[in-house]
Amino acid sequence: MAIASSRRGTGDAQCELSLTAFRTPFKAALLALLTVNTVCYAVLGTPSKGIDAAAWLVLLVLFDIETTFAAKLKTARRRLAVHATRFLASVGVVVSTIGYVFEDDALDSVNAVLWILVVILLDTEIRWPALVARRRIAFNTIAVALFGGLALLVLLWAASRMWFDAYDAVLWLIAFATIEAELMKAERSGRAGEIQDQR
Repeated sequence: MAIASSRRGTGDAQCELSLTAFRTPFKAALLALLTVNTVCYAVLGTPSKGIDAAAWLVLLVLFDIETTFAAKLKTARRRLAVHATRFLASVGVVVSTIGYVFEDDALDSVNAVLWILVVILLDTEIRWPALVARRRIAFNTIAVALFGGLALLVLLWAASRMWFDAYDAVLWLIAFATIEAELMKAERSGRAGEIQDQR
């Protein structure tokens, strides 16, 4: 996936679609760091960690595409591609979560469940923006609780001297908190309905 800016000719929608909000320097760096972590988990970690990291990286990119280029995803072909990719990534998340349970990895198991709840929250905000707008305080409370729980896990990993896991968790918190902030910005600007339409 391209993460750097490219020149766009008039009507070159394909080029625009291939670039997500990760083209900004901050997000490009964040995506690069998460990609490096994913490779490390795939090579050095357990199978569950490798599958988990790869699946979440795909979901992160998909969420960013949906929130940034909603207007470009209105064709059936593009929606099908996004939905099929999300389904495969979701299967990976479920498989890795089950793997953590069988490996008796308590922290990763709890972490996986919390992240699944975060994705459900974000998906709800994308699919039903009007409902979310009417219940913004409730959704904000849920978001704070979920991200707070994930932040607590960072402290637990650090306390256990599992530095790489703690560092990786911080990056994921920043990445998804950024998407959450962008959804709230879209809601305020009235673009949330556009995002919903492409679903």
